[in-house]
Amino acid sequence: ENISDFSLNITDCTQVVVPEEVFFTVAAAGILENLLILIAVVRNKNLHLPMYFFICSLAISDMLGSLYKTLENIFIILCKMGYLTRHGDFEKKLDDAMDSMFILSLLGSIFSLLAIAADRYITIFYALRYHNIMTLRRALVILAIIWAFCAGSSIAIALFSYEAATVIPFTILFPLMMFFILCLYVHMFLLARSHAKKIASLPSSTVHHRTNMKGAITLTIFLGVFLCCWAPFVLHILLARFCPHNPYCACYMSIFHVNGTLIMCNAIINPMIFAFRSPELRSTFKKMFYCSR
Repeated sequence: ENISDFSLNITDCTQVVVPEEVFFTVAAAGILENLLILIAVVRNKNLHLPMYFFICSLAISDMLGSLYKTLENIFIILCKMGYLTRHGDFEKKLDDAMDSMFILSLLGSIFSLLAIAADRYITIFYALRYHNIMTLRRALVILAIIWAFCAGSSIAIALFSYEAATVIPFTILFPLMMFFILCLYVHMFLLARSHAKKIASLPSSTVHHRTNMKGAITLTIFLGVFLCCWAPFVLHILLARFCPHNPYCACYMSIFHVNGTLIMCNAIINPMIFAFRSPELRSTFKKMFYCSR
């Protein structure tokens, strides 16, 4: 709020405000879509595989992101109505809890994407040993470690968010993890291209290879969507911490609400990609809708 007020004096950029109705509609749609993914995986035993458990982890992260923005808007509305103050002890604890939820959503999404990328890499290049390498129990252990680390990190970052020593590692983690995942995909596609030439004479292997590559393309789309939706908000955090009084930074920060809407849009787009590109999920959704009718 202080940054927004100060920016009015140093820049001609006006604050872009997204209507609260839009926030709640987009957030509700994201929560419902990802909840549908979770229900589909739970109900269909054929989907009880490591890959779909990692997908569920990503869905939970998206739900947390939508829930965070919903609670934040409710908090702002209550402040405007006078039921809450902006600087009280209770409000500060509530704000820290919401910030922790936001960081948990971001870290959970990053590490879930990393787990999905690693799983796809093993599926493509170690297909014969995949079930020995990535067992269901091992996948659950990986998810437990991921969420334990993300929960601890989110609490620590939220409590010490005003320290530069906390903000810098958090913001550096985002591009580093994205770069690592991108390198993994580039390596995956380069090896897949060379392998495709070797197995061109084997029809069954070619079909299996095309199926795996389709999954890799799907996950590449996820990575691109994730970057487009989360990168503007992470950039906002950096600018708010390191150059809040710069006119150009203040002008960019005037679209804060738009960046928040992009985060919630990510929670809507991901399930749509799964629904359209996964035959097993499409079949499960049809059965669920037919049974409900």
